[in-house]
Amino acid sequence: QVQLVESGGGLVQPGGSLSLSCAASIPAFSNLAMGWFRQAPGKEREFVASISWTGANEGRTYYADSVKDRFTISRDNANSALYLQMNNLKPEDPAVYYCAADSSIPATSWARTGKLHYWGKGTLVTVSS
Repeated sequence: QVQLVESGGGLVQPGGSLSLSCAASIPAFSNLAMGWFRQAPGKEREFVASISWTGANEGRTYYADSVKDRFTISRDNANSALYLQMNNLKPEDPAVYYCAADSSIPATSWARTGKLHYWGKGTLVTVSS
């Protein structure tokens, strides 16, 4: 069974922080590019961050301009887990955040495509005072 299960969403005040997790039950986790997308009400799903699979670019990270210097993506291959540390949350950040994985599309390309093979069901992040 292939599953991506997100957790860690919730209500945060502007300027606050949240840590999201994605537990992956998926073959060859270390060979998958992993990342996060988000979708706000009435908007298209958009790229947030991605991280490379094992190889020459192992550990390389990529971010949307809107979250650079505020969000940090990381992975734990030993535990097949993906994380997103979100700091200084802003009013434009509320959305359902989705964990994604792909064995063919490298992390460097994720900013230009939403067509990834595996998706989680999402976790809701709300920013409100």
